Amino acid sequence: MVFAIKRRHLSEEQHDQLIYHRHADPHRYSSSLADVILGGQDGLVNVLGIILGIAAATSDPHIVLVAGLAATFAESISMAAVAYTSTLAETAHYESEREREYRHVRVVPGVEREEVRAIYQQKGFEGALLDQIVDKITADEDVWVGVMMSEEHQLTPSNRRDALKSALIVGLAAVVGSLIPLVPFILWEVHTGIWVSVLISALMLFVVGVYKARTTVGNPGKSGFEMAAIGTVSALVGYLVGLLLKVPPTP
Repeated sequence: MVFAIKRRHLSEEQHDQLIYHRHADPHRYSSSLADVILGGQDGLVNVLGIILGIAAATSDPHIVLVAGLAATFAESISMAAVAYTSTLAETAHYESEREREYRHVRVVPGVEREEVRAIYQQKGFEGALLDQIVDKITADEDVWVGVMMSEEHQLTPSNRRDALKSALIVGLAAVVGSLIPLVPFILWEVHTGIWVSVLISALMLFVVGVYKARTTVGNPGKSGFEMAAIGTVSALVGYLVGLLLKVPPTP
């Protein structure tokens, strides 16, 4: 929640602190970063592994591109569907737990009240102040259940619209990520395309890892290297499989 602060009521020091709070080091509010990384990384690594395997088994660029494009769209639709159904499952779980909390509040309010007390005792509240907090929360059934859902179960609400948004973002990110390793095979012959594709893909994974660390927590360089290394090694498994099953040259 963003609170409006009237600057005319602030001292010069408070004004400088407000500038720092809002611009120099702002809060990172909930975003679709996780969905973008999930779709983009998964699409890039999976398609890279497939086309490296195909490229190792045959020198025909047309076969590599067809296999890569087929994997791109199949992977993207599959990832979008998984994002949609998993979000719906989380929504169903949240609704189920919320209904259970409403029943508990109505049937065993004493137990639920003690759970609220225990939660805020762990946060350091005690005595009369703790009693006031418990009384205030349990005075409203909706507030009471909301506190139990967030504090006890660590669950946040979502809905069908969130599921559709997540599916769209994951699907589009998977398409974009999947196309990155395919581009070199359009511009170069297969042997060159293999190494250019690996280098470009590793670079993109490194950039994504750096960006993730900068927008969340962690060391950007370490995060970028880890993502690039894990993704590249995973994709190279496909290349090794292709070498083992390589199509012999036609006499």
